[in-house]
Amino acid sequence: MNKIAKKTLQDLEFQTVLDQIAEYSNTESGKTAVSKIHPFTDEFQLKISLYQTSEYVASFENENSIPNHYFDEISEELKFLLIEDYFLEIESFRKIKSLALTSNELILFFKKFKEYYPILFETSNKIEYTKAVIEAIDKIFDRFGEVKDKASDELYGIRKKLKGLQGRINQSFVSALSHFNDLGYLDDIKETVVDNKRVLAVSAMYRRKVKGSLLGSSKTGSIVYIEPQATLQLTRELQDLEYLEREEIIKILKQLTLYVRNFQPLLESYQEFLTQIDLIAAKAKFANELNAILPELIHERELYLRDAYHPLLYLTNKAKGEKTFPQTIELDQSHRIIVISGPNAGGKSITLKTIGLLQVMLQSGMLVPVHERSKMCLFDRILTDIGDNQSIENHLSTYSYRLKNMNQFLKKCNSRTLFLIDEFGTGSDPELGGALAEAFLEVFHEREAFGIITTHYANLKILADELPEISNANMLFDARTLEPTFQLALGQPGSSFTFEVAQKNGIPYSLINKAKKKVEGGKVRFDKTIAKLQRERSKLEKTTKSLSTEESKKRLETEKLEKVSQRVQDKLESYQELYDSNQRFIRLGERIDKLAESYFNNKQKKRLIGEFLKLIEVENSKRKKVTKKEKTIQKKKTEAVKKEVEKKVEIIRKKKKEEKAKAAAQPPKPKVTLKLGDRVRMIDGRAIGTLEKIEKKKAFVNYGIFTTECKLEQLEFVERAK
Repeated sequence: MNKIAKKTLQDLEFQTVLDQIAEYSNTESGKTAVSKIHPFTDEFQLKISLYQTSEYVASFENENSIPNHYFDEISEELKFLLIEDYFLEIESFRKIKSLALTSNELILFFKKFKEYYPILFETSNKIEYTKAVIEAIDKIFDRFGEVKDKASDELYGIRKKLKGLQGRINQSFVSALSHFNDLGYLDDIKETVVDNKRVLAVSAMYRRKVKGSLLGSSKTGSIVYIEPQATLQLTRELQDLEYLEREEIIKILKQLTLYVRNFQPLLESYQEFLTQIDLIAAKAKFANELNAILPELIHERELYLRDAYHPLLYLTNKAKGEKTFPQTIELDQSHRIIVISGPNAGGKSITLKTIGLLQVMLQSGMLVPVHERSKMCLFDRILTDIGDNQSIENHLSTYSYRLKNMNQFLKKCNSRTLFLIDEFGTGSDPELGGALAEAFLEVFHEREAFGIITTHYANLKILADELPEISNANMLFDARTLEPTFQLALGQPGSSFTFEVAQKNGIPYSLINKAKKKVEGGKVRFDKTIAKLQRERSKLEKTTKSLSTEESKKRLETEKLEKVSQRVQDKLESYQELYDSNQRFIRLGERIDKLAESYFNNKQKKRLIGEFLKLIEVENSKRKKVTKKEKTIQKKKTEAVKKEVEKKVEIIRKKKKEEKAKAAAQPPKPKVTLKLGDRVRMIDGRAIGTLEKIEKKKAFVNYGIFTTECKLEQLEFVERAK
């Protein structure tokens, strides 16, 4: 995969997408990482990025949500750790501890739930899990981030002296306060704090009566603030101890910095790991807002976008409460290039940008807003010519710039290229520019490139019909109101509705007629024919929908009639069998009645028994023939059914093998935790039921008519309970 040009990213407004993703980032490092997103040049790394984002999106739907990954950057601390004899401040160690704790929590989480997040587990498994840094910091600092008294024996001794001295200072100050208050030298407020020292609030007239250090006065000058003489000496001793305390703390911080310096590479990997998680989370949250998914990635040259939305347009309309129209488009070896035509403001350009932006987003490791049955391949190059292409810096006209751009297309275009050109061929004389555009299109076709262009040129529409692997398409308009429907119809070109739109916008009919006379008759007829075809297509689509509805109704009625007919046939066959059985019993009864009458007349028992046994043997021989015939018929039916079943089983086995091979080629999807009320089904089963109860590892599923019991791991998730 080659690098996609910066111009392509600008044309498709890729930076705007990055700006919106950055808003979901929790950290400044994450925002910076988002701003650096660009299309991958390595397919393996791209797939890892896509699967990571897909797994994170899956975490929004299950109970095993990924823990918070917020952290404070330690980029400066990582630089300082490389400087010998430099020591980190207390706040830096707080950030380092927080970073290590968050990283360890995520490493353990992904290890615990590696079945749900296999790719994220592989990412985190590369990072070393250790509590060494956290434990070293915890030995020095308490939970409030202050250095502990027992961080060293020296510090413990200094702080013990400090506490004792502070008690003596307080006692001395209280004594002086009481003494001078009794003498009436103090103001009503009695005391205050200046420079973190308790001082007496002395009335200005008694300032010379109170011995001590003058530390200030009130704004009016009526009060002076004096530290009493009795506490001065003790305060000096306190300052000396505080200095020793600070020196000891610096010594401790230097020792801790020296220890943590050994973990500088690990801390750097922690920050990179959390930045990566923040980047993945931001992409996942953006994807969740778009209802974006990971489509099927295929190696064949094929692009099938079903119900694709332009991300920026979708979010803008969503904020306004307006509807966004999705597009469905397909490019493959038999339809490599599509020429889209139709009136302006019909959605041609937005369709072009949708395809280009979604392709760039996918190749940058982002999920895209398409239907789950969509398929996408990867292109080495994506070439675009969209929007106003006038180059002021190079003093080039729009057409000159476009020709220069087309020259680049010719140099780079090949079978692994996707090109997107808006208003192909415009900017020059219509006939000459159209002819040149036609020549370009023929070259792109010969190079086996994939692409989509929009145009109003009739010669390009004709060329699309003549050349294999190029198809026409148009953006549908309501022929009556001339309002766009924003639906792309493949298979035929679209009319520009030039004169119809002009008439709708109030241009005098006489002026329109005058314009028509100036145009060649063939062109007018051609445009009229296309417009007529579009109208007919619109009518045909409505008729098709109506016929489809009617056909569905008739199919249902036919099925009902067939069922009724089958029931009647079954009843008739049943009645026929009953009738035949009754007739046989009647005949048998008549013969027995004759034997009884004969015995009544001649009283010959032997003859009666002989005739009766003969009758029974005849009936038994009939039974044997019927049974043998039925067995033969049944055997033939069984063999036929057996052969049919074996064929079907063989087909099913092949499908299962293919599915297993496909599943093995792709990483496992994150497993969803089942909740009560969820819609579930047995693995490889079709019937869907509701999960009613879970006991240990057994599940009870209600299928409506009956409830069944099975193992929990035999179930797969279908739909979340509403």
